[in-house]
Formats: sequence, structure tokens, C-alpha cells
Amino acid sequence: MADGAGIDDSQALRRNDPDRYLSTLYAPQALRPDLAALYAFNAEIASIRDRIREPLPGEVRIQWWRDALAGGEAAATGHPLAASLQAAIERHGLPLDAFDRYLEARIFDLYDDPMPSRADLEGYCGETASALIQLAALMLEPEAAPAFAAAAGHGGCAQAIAGLTRLMPLHRARGQCYVPADILAAVGASRADIVEAGGGEAAGRAVAAFVELGREHAARFEAEAKDMPAALRPAFLPAALASPYLERAARAGTDMLHRPVDISALRRHWTLLSRAARGWG
Repeated sequence: MADGAGIDDSQALRRNDPDRYLSTLYAPQALRPDLAALYAFNAEIASIRDRIREPLPGEVRIQWWRDALAGGEAAATGHPLAASLQAAIERHGLPLDAFDRYLEARIFDLYDDPMPSRADLEGYCGETASALIQLAALMLEPEAAPAFAAAAGHGGCAQAIAGLTRLMPLHRARGQCYVPADILAAVGASRADIVEAGGGEAAGRAVAAFVELGREHAARFEAEAKDMPAALRPAFLPAALASPYLERAARAGTDMLHRPVDISALRRHWTLLSRAARGWG
């Protein structure tokens, strides 16, 4: 990878996904450009919905990425991020099918369809956030990474749900609702309580159940992450922020439907530093 490409990826990541950018600073310097390329790719795909008016152009863009990654370095020529990512894939022997499943899952973001069930939500999180953790772990410590696949699964679900709570105001403006239909039904709420009403007792029960699902995965992640080798920790650091974000969301209640929940920069930095140094054991 050219030095300039690595710098560009890192700068884009710092701007578009500061939490994952901060996590790369705890990785060995030689691996940071490849991690930045992976995470910048995620930010690029996640932002497609913001740049389109209709789903079809978004699907065309996702298909372009499928073709570029499947076609190897020659297909990625002319697109700096695609070239950086393709080089990282080849350098670390990353599985292309993981990227294909990731891109397939991201098609859901282009539409306003309801999330049918908790299982569907967990599947979506698994193919996106969890997959990124697993791919980053393979870059950092390929021999140890498979033993922590369960930690990646739960960590990715916790991280993704925390991220979805932070994006609820944006999703409401679009007419999207990621709270699964079966969870809504279980608490006596509807999609309209989230997207249209944006408040009330039913919406409060729904967002509380959604946050609790994230906290359940965060607890299981922390249990699975015990005894993780230090070399793997940078891949899991973004998931370490899920608990603080979800804690803040639990206090916010239905306010999260109108204003993004956040945590202080101090708490963000301290959480990453402490987990990088001491892990979860």
C-alpha cells in the first residue's frame, strides 16, 4: 500500500468514524493503514443512503463494490480506497465471502422496510459490525482470532445496536425503524410509535427493550472476551464503547428519538485506554 493511500484512508476514517479511528491507534503501526482501509470501507458503505434519493442507485453502488473486490487489484484500480482494501485483503488472506455477506446485509439500509425480528436484527449486526471485528482480528492475530468468534459476534451486536440508538433521530427522519417488529409487539408498541409519534409510553417501552437487547449482548461480549490476548484487543475496542453508549441511551429514554445520545470525549478515551491496557479479564 502506498503511504499516501494509507494516510488518506486514516484521515477519512477520523472524519467519518472517530471511534474506530481511535481504536486503530492502539494497533501496531504497521497494521494501522490496513485497519483504516477496512473501517473506511465500512464508513463509505454506511453513508450510501445519505447520498441517494432512490434505493436503486444505492444497490448499483453496492454491486460495484462487490465486483471490485471480487475482481482483485485490477478491478480496484482508479479508486484509492478500493485499491487499499483490496491490497489489505490479499496481504492478510481475508475471506471475500465475508465482504459479500456484509454488502448483502447493507442493502437493507437503502429501504424503509421494517426489521422483522430480533433474529433478523442479530443477523444484520452479525454480517456487518461483528464481521468487521472478525476481519480486524484476522489482520492482528490470525491464529488467535477464531477462538474469539463468539466475542466478535456479541460485541458486534452490542456495538451495532448502540450505533442504531445514536442514529434514531436520523432514521426517524427517513421513516426507518430498526427496532424489530417482534420486540415492538411484545411491549405493545408499533412502528408508528417510533417513526411518527416519537414519544409516549409505548415508544418508551420499545426503546427501553431495544437498549436492553444491546446491553444483553454487551454483557455476553465482556464475558466471552476474558483472557483475550493483548494483540487482539484493538480489533474489539470499538465494541468496548457499546456499554457506555447504551448506558447513556437508557437514561435518555424517548429523548434518543429526537437527539443523538453521546458520551464525553474523556469517557471515550478512558474506556479505550483501559481496555487496551487491561482487557476484559
